[in-house]
This record gives sequence, C-alpha cells and structure tokens, in this order.
Amino acid sequence: IYTGEDTLSLHDALPICNQPEIFPINFHAGDGKIYFRTAAGTKLSEIAVNDRLAFEADETGTDGGWSVIAKGRAHILTGTREIAAADELPLRSWVPTLKYDYVELAVDEISARRFTFGPEPDRYGNQ
Repeated sequence: IYTGEDTLSLHDALPICNQPEIFPINFHAGDGKIYFRTAAGTKLSEIAVNDRLAFEADETGTDGGWSVIAKGRAHILTGTREIAAADELPLRSWVPTLKYDYVELAVDEISARRFTFGPEPDRYGNQ
C-alpha cells in the first residue's frame, strides 16, 4: 500500500460545471480508502454536489514507472471521531497552507499499470 510519503504526481479529478478539473493533492491510502486534506473551495463544493471522484497517482524512476487510477464515492469527514482519526494520518501539505477539511474516497474501482522504459520501436520496421 502506498502511503503518499514519497514524491509523486497525483491528482483528483472532478467535473466542475460539466467540465473535468484536475487538482494536485497529498494523500494517504489504506484499507480500500484514500484520504486527503483540502481547504474550502472548488473541490469541497463539487464533492458536496457530486460525490463521484477519480484519483490518479504516478511515479517514475530511471528504468520505469507505475500509474494507478481509482474511482469511488467521496465523503467529507464531519464527525468528531472520524476527523480525530484522520488527524493521525501522515497527511502533510507540500505548501504551508491551512487545510481543515478531510475527504475520504471509498474506492470501488481501481486499475494500475507498471511500465518499463526502453527505446521506442522503429515506426517503419527498419532495422
């Protein structure tokens, strides 16, 4: 299980005014759920109206990489106990901003790919 402690490219995707939007986020994943913190604004407003969310995390190295896409239902945490539990997760913002709201994504669909880098095949079959 990836805990979001390394540097990755990661995003959540929401439809805003019938247009797809992608936001960079910090996250923690475990037990079929993905958690992230956010501040009041576009993400929270849209989740309140449409709880379906897509999430992507990617990582690359010198020899290859991987990509995971998860989809599910998002829930803004409001209960005292669930917020206290989320406070214990290793969710650290990359920028020094206050983010008081937690979102839990209950994953119901997931796909992943692992890639090995190499030379591109010759397009025309020449040797």
